[in-house]
Amino acid sequence: MSTNASEWRLHSAARVIRTGGVIAYPTEAVFGLGCDPANGRAVARLLELKHRPPDKGLILIASEWSQLSNWLQEISLVWQGRLDASWPGPVTWLIPAADHCPYWLTGDHETLAVRITDHPVVRALCNRLGSAIVSTSANRSGKKPARSLLEIRLQFGQQLDYVLAGALGGLSRPTEIRDLASGRIVR
Repeated sequence: MSTNASEWRLHSAARVIRTGGVIAYPTEAVFGLGCDPANGRAVARLLELKHRPPDKGLILIASEWSQLSNWLQEISLVWQGRLDASWPGPVTWLIPAADHCPYWLTGDHETLAVRITDHPVVRALCNRLGSAIVSTSANRSGKKPARSLLEIRLQFGQQLDYVLAGALGGLSRPTEIRDLASGRIVR
């Protein structure tokens, strides 16, 4: 893929997210569904497409800490060290959410799941947006996550506003989720 094509695709995906759309995009192991985390209507539509209840909460994915920090409570230097040791990379952390963090992101939890990715396409998209995006596997609840453009089409047809093509990362399973306070693996 040429640089111009790549730039055009990133520009298109970012424009769709900024205008309240829902996209699919490649992540470390599977395709993800994403939207603007500050747009409640976009998140509601994403949850509807997945048939996912809002009480479960969602993951935010970013290219740098500054894109996540506003959604979270301040953390200790010890906790920051844990994050720095695993990021950028395929570890999602549950971190205490800021008081103003909306229910549509946290669900019934006091934490928010966040990750600074090392996937080049997602990093470039977050850099272009200057913000984090919602990241949840591209599948209907109860179905296997999509690992190809064909699988996205089979599950969602024309319901998505944009599909950002790209190679998946090298993981065979979705990213590990850990609780920052205890360090324990949740998934």
